Amino acid sequence: MALPHKILDQMRREPANVRFSDLKKICEMVFGPPRQHGTSHAIFKTPWPGDPRVNIQNAKGKAKSYQVRQVLLAIDKLENAR
Repeated sequence: MALPHKILDQMRREPANVRFSDLKKICEMVFGPPRQHGTSHAIFKTPWPGDPRVNIQNAKGKAKSYQVRQVLLAIDKLENAR
């Protein structure tokens, strides 16, 4: 999976300074289209059992830092499973 490394590097360096649109773009590339969108939240399905979703929230154009870290953990989990 060829993800935009510039965005991923910024997400890892500064999770509190990530645009929601960039985080959503990464999530759509990794997890596919969101199950829910149209509100301030977008919910993406993940391929593992348990709590199989990633929830991101638009906070005045920025992504919440804890949600950025959750997305990074999910991406790492997917990459390690390959």
